[in-house]
Amino acid sequence: MTNANLLTDNPVLYEARFPDEARLAGRWAEDCLRRYGAGPRVLDIGCGTGRDAAYLHGAGRTVVGSDLSEAMLEHARVHHPGPEYFRADLRGFDLADRSFDAVVCLDSALLYCHTNDELDGFLSSCRRSLAPGGLLVAEMRNGAFFLGRTELLDSPSVNGFTWQGITYRSTTTLHVDRAAQLLRRTRVWTADDGSPPVEQRSAWRLIFPQELRHVLAVHGFEVLALHDGPGPRTEPPWREGDSPAATADADRLHVVALRHPI
Repeated sequence: MTNANLLTDNPVLYEARFPDEARLAGRWAEDCLRRYGAGPRVLDIGCGTGRDAAYLHGAGRTVVGSDLSEAMLEHARVHHPGPEYFRADLRGFDLADRSFDAVVCLDSALLYCHTNDELDGFLSSCRRSLAPGGLLVAEMRNGAFFLGRTELLDSPSVNGFTWQGITYRSTTTLHVDRAAQLLRRTRVWTADDGSPPVEQRSAWRLIFPQELRHVLAVHGFEVLALHDGPGPRTEPPWREGDSPAATADADRLHVVALRHPI
C-alpha cells in the first residue's frame, strides 16, 4: 500500500470516475448566482479540474479558479481554458487587491477545513475577497445526516470504472470520528494492469446546519438559503427551474450567504 490520492494526482482519472458531461454542478452554481443577483466576478475556490469554473466563464462571468493541487490546475489550464487559474489553500488565502462578486465552493471542498481555526481562515478569506453584498455559494456533505443514520457507515462501498482499457475498482470505508467531528474515509484502489493497490485516507468536517448559520453570522454573512436540495449531488439531482427545499437533514447541504457591507 502507498498513501496517495489516485484521482487528485491524476485529473484525467478523476473526470473518468466522476463524469459531468451536462455540467450539472456548474449549471446549479450559475442558477444560484442568477437567482440571488450576483455580479459577474467569480472566484471558484477548490476548483479541481476546472470544469465548473469553465462553465461559469462560458456563461459570461469573469472567473478565477484556485486549488491546492498543481496537477488539477495544470489539467484545468489545458482542458478547461477561459478562467484564470492559480494555486491557493482555501483554509487561508489572500488575493491582495482582487475583489469578487461571488465565491463558489463546491463538492464538499469547504469540509477540508477540519478545525475551527481552519474554518475561520476560510470564511475570513472569503469575506476579504468579496465586495460588499457579494455572495458565498457552497455545496457539501451534511453533518446532520449522520445523526442517527448509519447506512453509509455499515459496510464498505465498491465502485469501478474503465479508462483506456484498464479497469479501476475502489473499496471505500467511512467512519465517524466524533471527538474530532470528522467523517474519515479510507479508499483502496486496485487496477487490473498489475499495478500495486493504492490506499487513500482523507476526512471531511461534519458541520451541522445551525452551526454553519452561526459561523457565517460571526464572519459577517447573512444566510439567504440553507437546504438539503435539490443540488448537483442529490438524488434526484437538481433540474432547471427547481426551487430550494425547506428541509436540511438529507445527505447534502447547500448554502447561499450574503456578505454584509460592514
